[in-house]
Amino acid sequence: MTSPSLFPRRIESRVTEAMADTPVVLLAGPRQVGKTTLVRQLAGAGGLRYLTMDDDLTLLSAREDPVGMIRGLDRAVIDEIQRAPGLLLAIKKSVDEDRRPGRFLLTGSANLMAVPNVADSLAGRMETLSLLPLSQSEIEGRSTNWLDCVFSGQFPQPTSLAHKDDLVGRVLRGGYPEAISRPTVRRRTAWARQYLDALIARDVRDVSGIEKLDQLPRFLRALAQTAGQMCNYAQLGGQVHMDGKTASKYLSVFEQMYLLRRVNVWARNHLNRVIKSPKLQFIDSGLLSALLELTAEQVVKDRTRLGNVLETFVFGELLKHATTAESDYTLMYYRDTEKVEVDLVIENAAGHLVGVEVKASATVREGDLKGLRKLSGLAGQDFKMGVLLYDGDEIMPLDDRIWAAPLSTLWGR
Repeated sequence: MTSPSLFPRRIESRVTEAMADTPVVLLAGPRQVGKTTLVRQLAGAGGLRYLTMDDDLTLLSAREDPVGMIRGLDRAVIDEIQRAPGLLLAIKKSVDEDRRPGRFLLTGSANLMAVPNVADSLAGRMETLSLLPLSQSEIEGRSTNWLDCVFSGQFPQPTSLAHKDDLVGRVLRGGYPEAISRPTVRRRTAWARQYLDALIARDVRDVSGIEKLDQLPRFLRALAQTAGQMCNYAQLGGQVHMDGKTASKYLSVFEQMYLLRRVNVWARNHLNRVIKSPKLQFIDSGLLSALLELTAEQVVKDRTRLGNVLETFVFGELLKHATTAESDYTLMYYRDTEKVEVDLVIENAAGHLVGVEVKASATVREGDLKGLRKLSGLAGQDFKMGVLLYDGDEIMPLDDRIWAAPLSTLWGR
């Protein structure tokens, strides 16, 4: 397999474009997805000085004298800046005095827009781009963007699955480069546990000030059990003996660290029967599988165990495609009081919709179309396409503007 550091990242050209006309560029995303590798390459090519806040001495200097540190820099990469957020105000001051584009390339493993005053202080001076775990397209070395294709009325060409377990393997591995490079399930699981332990021990305190870290591993496992379901904070908190308000706060911390996301419901003003609660989704299906201790052998015995993890996999893939798409897309879901649901509702800037249903089997039934048909009726002309992604090989029309398409179109040509 290709070395994790050699996978081409689609976001690289976007970073280069942004640095050509914007003073500050932030590359944000989880730890260990390749941010440092990418920005070090860009620093070397562009003659930028490289600093990392994971170095203890550099971090101490940044926290004790942020203005002094920034004053001594002309153009620089600053890695893991969430560990020293005081640098951001110093960067604002420096950029206000010198607005040359490409002065600072920052990386952050926590959502800095959630830090008070950061969004306001760098408004108009900073562009934020996202680097998430590897997409299956990046792993396969392909550049087709599924979202741009489908909104233009086309599908990427599906790839032939090497064997029936290919999809299961992809879902359980996820997209973290280090996990992909591990040869066995046991080694990938060991990496995932170490990764999550380190994240909780080091980064949670940096971004949140939470001191009682002992509750977080149990809470994260509880969240894994509810992936793909609506958020019920009181119920979640009850599993680890905390109230709903605290559960929502802790969930926000994991969201800020790019482990998971609350997915809002699609609703128009006249839709009174729509459920308003967000749905919880993990960003990486590999990490979710490790938390659930889900194995390929268990899936072979009971295919239904793949369901929510497969939906997480598709959500993560489409989220990654959204970060490098030509158009802007928002990922939502639909559910009403009659329990009619669509797994994903994707909306572009013009308000046009594509609905996506995810099915773990190769068999498509009439009842699988219920949610997409309901969404089509509600959205009217704004409904561009409904897609039922399934574990098959053929692209087939099923109804007016509704198609079945192989899951492998997500990494197709």
